Amino acid sequence: DEVIDRANDTEFGLAAGVFTRDLPRAHRVIAELQAGTCWINAYNLTPVEIPFGGVKQSGIGRENSLAALALYSQLKSIYVESGDVASPY
Repeated sequence: DEVIDRANDTEFGLAAGVFTRDLPRAHRVIAELQAGTCWINAYNLTPVEIPFGGVKQSGIGRENSLAALALYSQLKSIYVESGDVASPY
């Protein structure tokens, strides 16, 4: 708990990494860390298929992946009637 508190005691939260043989523990620790991108038994690997970005003062939004594309698009609904319309009003 002290390690997690110390790691989170910052205004930044770009990335975090945990190295251990105990994967359940690694997942518990990563779940508590306030970081946008987290690695277990690796560090600084950023394939374009996964979102990358921080929390707190380390940025807003995500780069890479479909999550990033959503930031640059807006959903629009379009309905097209192909039959006769009795009255448009």
